[in-house]
Amino acid sequence: MSMTGRGAGAATGSLARVEAELSSVNRKTLDIAVNLPRFLSSFEAPVQHQIRQALSRGRITGEIRVVWTPRAQAASVRVDEALARAHLAALRAAARRLRLPDNLQAADLLNLPDVLVLEHRTADVARLAPLLTKALAAALRRLQTMRRREGAALGRDLRRRLNALAAAAARIETRAPRVADAYRKALLARLRDVLPGQDLAGDDRLLKEIALFADRADITEELVRLRSHLAQARGLLRTGGVAGRTLDFLVQEMGREINTIGSKANDGDITRRVITFKTELERIREQVQNIE
Repeated sequence: MSMTGRGAGAATGSLARVEAELSSVNRKTLDIAVNLPRFLSSFEAPVQHQIRQALSRGRITGEIRVVWTPRAQAASVRVDEALARAHLAALRAAARRLRLPDNLQAADLLNLPDVLVLEHRTADVARLAPLLTKALAAALRRLQTMRRREGAALGRDLRRRLNALAAAAARIETRAPRVADAYRKALLARLRDVLPGQDLAGDDRLLKEIALFADRADITEELVRLRSHLAQARGLLRTGGVAGRTLDFLVQEMGREINTIGSKANDGDITRRVITFKTELERIREQVQNIE
C-alpha cells in the first residue's frame, strides 16, 4: 500500500452534516494533523485513535467541518449583551463628541463585532459523535482505496526492478569463479613480458600470490546474503501487508553487500555490473520510501 492518497466522506443527521477530508504523504512514522472546529476539540483523541486503527505510516493531514441545519443554528444564537452595551456606550460617547445624531437601532447590533455568538449546546455537540465517526470512516476508506491502487502500481514496478537485480546478481555469480583465473592469466602475461623464456606456471610464489588474490576476491558470502535479501523482498511483495520498513531495511542491506562485492571482486566486468545494480537499487530505494 502506498502512503500517498486522499479521501473525503460525509454523514448527515437532523442537526448537522459532518464532512471529513484526509490526505496522506510518505513519512517514516504515523504523524496526524487534522483540524477540528473549536467546539469539537473534545473529539480530537477519538479522531486520532480512529485514524491510527486504520493506518500505520504516513503524514496524515485533513479537516473536519460541521454544517449545522438552519434550525440548529438558530437555537445556538446568543447575544452578548454586556459586549453590546460596551459597544453602544462607546459609539454614543463618540457621537456626542462629534455632534452626530444618536440614531442607532437594534439592527445595528448585527454590525458590531462578536456581539452575535454561536454557542452550540453540549448535548447537540455530543450528538455529532456518530456522524463524525461515520464521515471519518468514509474518508479513510476512500483514502485507503487510493493508497491501495497506487500501492499495486508500485508493487508491479518493484517486482520488475527486483527481477532485474536478481538477473544482475546471477551474472555476477557466473563471472565470479573466473576472476582468479583471469588474474592468473594476466599476471603470467605480465611476468613473461618481464622474464621472457622462463617457465612460471608452476612457480610456488606465483601460485601463492594467485591463491591470496582468490581469497581476497572471494565474494561467495556476499552473493549468498544478496540472494537472501532479494528473495525476502520479493516474498514481501507477494504477501503484502505492512512492508515499507522491512523493504527499506532490505534495500540498505543489499546496498551494503553490493558495495562489498564491488570493492572485493577487482574485476572490470563485475565492476560494471555492480554499477548497474546500484543504479537500479537506488531507484528501488526511492520507491520504497512511499510504501506503508
